[in-house]
Amino acid sequence: MSKELIFGHQNPDTDAINAAKAYAYLQTKLGYDVEAVALGEPNDETKFVLDYFDEPAPRVITAAKPEVDSVMLVDHNEAQQSVSDIKDLTITHVVDHHKVGNFETEKPLFMLEEPLGCTSTIIYKLFLSENVEIPAKVAGLMLSAIISDTLLLQSPTTTDTDRKAVEALAKIADVDYKDYGIKMLKAGTNVDASSADELVDQDAKSFTMGGKNVRIDQINVVDLQDILKRTDEIKAAMQKASDANGFDLYLVLVTNVLDSNSALIVTGEPKTAVEKAFNGSLNDEGVMNLPDVVSRKKQVVPPLTEAFE
Repeated sequence: MSKELIFGHQNPDTDAINAAKAYAYLQTKLGYDVEAVALGEPNDETKFVLDYFDEPAPRVITAAKPEVDSVMLVDHNEAQQSVSDIKDLTITHVVDHHKVGNFETEKPLFMLEEPLGCTSTIIYKLFLSENVEIPAKVAGLMLSAIISDTLLLQSPTTTDTDRKAVEALAKIADVDYKDYGIKMLKAGTNVDASSADELVDQDAKSFTMGGKNVRIDQINVVDLQDILKRTDEIKAAMQKASDANGFDLYLVLVTNVLDSNSALIVTGEPKTAVEKAFNGSLNDEGVMNLPDVVSRKKQVVPPLTEAFE
């Protein structure tokens, strides 16, 4: 059996990295020759998690074909979010919790898509179905991913399955998930140390909507003003990235992880689609308040896609 690489999406978040690690552990137990890698460096939140559980950061790759012919994807399926040479590779497995977009393969594959709050929740279920024991460290990684994706179970994407997984994994990892979760989320909100270019790209994903190339980034903070006071700087970085990569519309969702409110910063066109999607108006600075909006996947992408249609 040839070696395969397992990885999450570009600009990896905690789920993208930890799901790859957990899935690699499971697949190894099932007899596969695999390695968990990443398509970018861990962010501050993920670094906190890896340090806490004494887990090394994964190796970062920019292409997979020089090493392997086959790969397994977690936490994504769309080509523009994957490794640069994804079209030259055979995808054998996909485990994801996002919508399926522009995805096709030449050969049959194992593909598990579930509308849960986190990919790591799905992988937790796979451990149970395969009757594979979960080590404390792996439990901690999956627990952290679920906390991250659901904002400590406060996101509307959270399901009862996610809640049950958190309770079970916290017990295995021997942590108080509420106390740990708050510390973990706060660790990822130190935006003052990052440049505007880094901030607008650190958790950005690309989408095709109505023939337009749309880029959506999310920045977590404990005070919206940490980013809004830098609006001009952030917008300049968004425009710079758009000019370099051909993005038609760029959105940055700034989310307060403590009170679950957000502000949206927008550059590019059509801004009318954004206003239609969220039934509001952008101010003169290109900013819109979005109370109770915390999920890019459930509360931003779907209404924006509908507005383009």
